[in-house]
Parts: sequence; structure tokens; C-alpha cells
Amino acid sequence: MSELNFGQPARRNLLAPVLIALLILGIAIALVLCFTPHSTAEVTILRRSIYPTHTVFKSESIIVGRDRSQDDLYAVVAVRVEDRLKLPLFIKDLTGTLITADGEEIETSAVQKQDLENLYTTFPALRPLASSPLLRETEIDSGKAAEGMVLLHFPVSEDVWNHRKSATLNIVTYHQGPVSIVIPQDNSASSKGETPTKDK
Repeated sequence: MSELNFGQPARRNLLAPVLIALLILGIAIALVLCFTPHSTAEVTILRRSIYPTHTVFKSESIIVGRDRSQDDLYAVVAVRVEDRLKLPLFIKDLTGTLITADGEEIETSAVQKQDLENLYTTFPALRPLASSPLLRETEIDSGKAAEGMVLLHFPVSEDVWNHRKSATLNIVTYHQGPVSIVIPQDNSASSKGETPTKDK
């Protein structure tokens, strides 16, 4: 009758495979950091102009001073968006943020393409300032760029705009973070903005 052996089999040394796996992981992380750009997109403002309007709504009342008025300002911003990733970029939304001199924050979404013609009909002087729009859902291939106009409407007067604390254009992309760029006070120089890559 053979003897029963309850001894445990010799344990395999796992240190070597663990060290190899950590080494491979470290190399992979180093390659990602090396070949991934520090920003997903670079946005350049090529030019900008404004179109202020003052509309008076006549009241049917004969009482003096019952008429209402409304100030609106349209910021026409021509931009260039360059994809700096190895993947295509997809524009999700285009918005603007205005911070007035007294700290009021006004956010607006860019005028939709289908609304532009009605706007040009209402304000014919706006058309010469405009160009082909940069559209939502635009795809920008890796290393390529897209240019177009972003038309922002703010319910403020020209004086409020001129004395603002800041005004920014925000370009939101799918899968990557948004990029915000300051709209300059004058039209003499272009400005640039970048969006950092997301933390992995």
C-alpha cells in the first residue's frame, strides 16, 4: 500500500512575471505621453466684428413714454480650429460667454445655420460682416483644420460690450474637452486658445 502524500506542490515564483508586466505597462504609458499632444485642438480667431442694434417697439397707448426699446449686439467671429490629435475631432456645440463690467455673466449659443437668412433679412447690414458658418457636427480630420464664422447674439448695448470684463468663444467637441478663447477688444490681432487633453 502506497503512502499518502499531503505535501503541497512547490509554489511558482511570480515575481518575474509581475516585474515584466509592470515594465510593459510603464513602456506603454511612456509611449502614450510621448506621442499624445498636450492639447486636442488649437483655435485661432482670425477676425471679429460687432453689429449693435437698438429696436424701439411702439406702444398703441397714447401715453408718452410707453414705448419699449431693446438693445442687441451680434458678435461675428471668424475662427480656425486645428485638430492636433491622431483622431478626428467632432464639433458638438458653439457658445459664447460675456461677463459685463458689473460682473453679470451672459451665456448664449451660436446662431443656427437655418436662422441666419431670417437674421440677414431683418438686419441687412449684418450680411456683409458674415461669412460661411462653422457648423455643429463638423468633422475635422487629424492634422487638418476647419474655418468658419460663429455668430453670437448678446442682449446688451454696444457700450456694455465695449466696457466688458471679458468675452469668450467656447467650442465644445465630442469625446474631448471644450476650448475657450478670448474674443479680443479690437480686430487688429488674432488670438489663440488651446484645450488640454483629458486625464486618462
